[in-house]
Amino acid sequence: LVQVKESGGALVQAGESLRLSCTISTTNGLTLADYAMGWFRQAPGKGREGVACINWTGQRTYYADSVKGRFTISKNLAEDTLYLTMDNLSPEDADTYVCAADVGRWDDCLASGVKYWGQGTQVAVSS
Repeated sequence: LVQVKESGGALVQAGESLRLSCTISTTNGLTLADYAMGWFRQAPGKGREGVACINWTGQRTYYADSVKGRFTISKNLAEDTLYLTMDNLSPEDADTYVCAADVGRWDDCLASGVKYWGQGTQVAVSS
């Protein structure tokens, strides 16, 4: 069993930055270093859309076109934490952001390949 927990969502102004954090707890002895991970966004009534994903080594990433150059996904293995650093936020970025573990399709960041989901953290951006 893998439990995923994210934090860091907040209300910010357009142009500001925000960093989301995600940790996992497992009963199988594995850690963040053993999983491909990802961040997805979900609007009310819509499906989950891949924002950024990272492979298990942390050396290869995928970004949605809408966030390239502004968002950075990273694994801090010493802290056993996944981060999503979001710069130059705009109101269009506002959504619930959900952390995912064991992302089978990390290279195109598809929700259909995810095995474990967090509950989500809310990001709001005022103009």
